[in-house]
Amino acid sequence: MSLLQIGGREWLDWPFQPEVILPLLLLEAAYLYAVSELRPRISDAGEVSRRQVALFSSGMLVLYLATGSIVDHLADNYLLSAHVVELVMITLVAVPLLIAGTPGWLVAYALRSAGVARVARLVTHPLVGLGAYNGVLLITHLPFFYDWALQNEGPHFLMHAMWFAAGVLMWWPILSQTPQLPRLSHPLQMGYLFLQSLVPAVLASFITFSDSVVYSFYEEAPRIWGLSPIEDQQIAGGMMKLFGSLILWSFLVVVFFRWYALEKEQEQGSRRTEVEEERGQVGVTKWS
Repeated sequence: MSLLQIGGREWLDWPFQPEVILPLLLLEAAYLYAVSELRPRISDAGEVSRRQVALFSSGMLVLYLATGSIVDHLADNYLLSAHVVELVMITLVAVPLLIAGTPGWLVAYALRSAGVARVARLVTHPLVGLGAYNGVLLITHLPFFYDWALQNEGPHFLMHAMWFAAGVLMWWPILSQTPQLPRLSHPLQMGYLFLQSLVPAVLASFITFSDSVVYSFYEEAPRIWGLSPIEDQQIAGGMMKLFGSLILWSFLVVVFFRWYALEKEQEQGSRRTEVEEERGQVGVTKWS
């Protein structure tokens, strides 16, 4: 039996999944229509940079690679570690790219209804994002739920949808592009990101150091690459902790330096104002 043919399945398959590809193509087309055809019809619409389009399209590509490629195939049939890669790609890579690539005026246009705006303000509250992301992470990794989702198409789709929605709510207070749903201040962003990193680390530790196989589905799955279920589980837990912490703490560091730069700029501006006031008091004017 070759390494490519194990348990009667091709682990190197790149499945063609129209149920994944079609919605993603429609969403990409809707975005391109909005930023090109719809924008001129909106009176207060701003510019759309190539960078924004590239970020959004990159997010769509990552979303496809996570849910419609060999990554999803491996996660659904063989490896818990592939599942972790899929989770990270959806919640910590694709979602931030999509939010960063969505212009603020487009979000404001979607919020033009007062009712929609009220609901949006409620669900994008930082406490909701904190609870939703960590709650979804814990619920979808309960053994009975995860094994059930892997063996049934409907719950499997629901699990992916829950990850995506929770990722949007989690990242919104950090990456929002519109004042209607504002970002947190820089210090609060750092505290928020720190708190968001705690529960995934605890879950990762539980998976890594468990003496038995947590998910019976993977215990019974065909083995590839010579990995036992326990070894695969340990790799998965390590990857969850490493990738999750690395991404969240990288954002935290970026926020800190942005905050530092802003404080420095404001301090220099205050000093310039004080100097000008002192000059005015002694009758010294600044010649241009």
